[in-house]
Amino acid sequence: MAQEASSKKEVVKIFGNDKLSDRMNVFQKQVEKNKEYQKRNPFSSGFKKNDSNAEGGSADLTSAGLSKDDPRYGRPPEGSKTEMRGFKAHTHISKEIIELCSIIRQIGVRKDDGSYIVTFGELFQTYTVISNKVVGILLRARKYGLVDFEGEMLFQRRDDNKIITLFTNGASDDEEEEEDDEEVDF
Repeated sequence: MAQEASSKKEVVKIFGNDKLSDRMNVFQKQVEKNKEYQKRNPFSSGFKKNDSNAEGGSADLTSAGLSKDDPRYGRPPEGSKTEMRGFKAHTHISKEIIELCSIIRQIGVRKDDGSYIVTFGELFQTYTVISNKVVGILLRARKYGLVDFEGEMLFQRRDDNKIITLFTNGASDDEEEEEDDEEVDF
């Protein structure tokens, strides 16, 4: 009998105060919506894993019903604050990469093929006045194929003589400066 009472949900009815009742109903809807979301959130204590094999589904579906090949897999929900923060961070990093490339063009030596070279020590001394994230930005620029250097990581003093190469697309210096003013997305 006690188990039946605890399993049944009590509905609270407030007579005479419609505004309070409306607020409680809105709050209750939000609570139910959050509970459903937490059932699909693998980092939640309320997570309930789908048993997709029992339903004849694929074993490689995630709790949200996405396969690993789905473009939404591993991405925040569209329109969420998390997605907006990601876009903002991506834009900020892209601007820092563009700034790093322009610094390399200014202090580097232009080679016959149009690329620029500079030593890590010289770049580190120049760029750390602007930002203390020079190695991280270099790694990201290398990921996008804009620069190249030997080794996986660069360390101050130890790697001061390592050559960093900035690749260009064959444009002249004037055209490259115009491209820097435009917003670039990596």
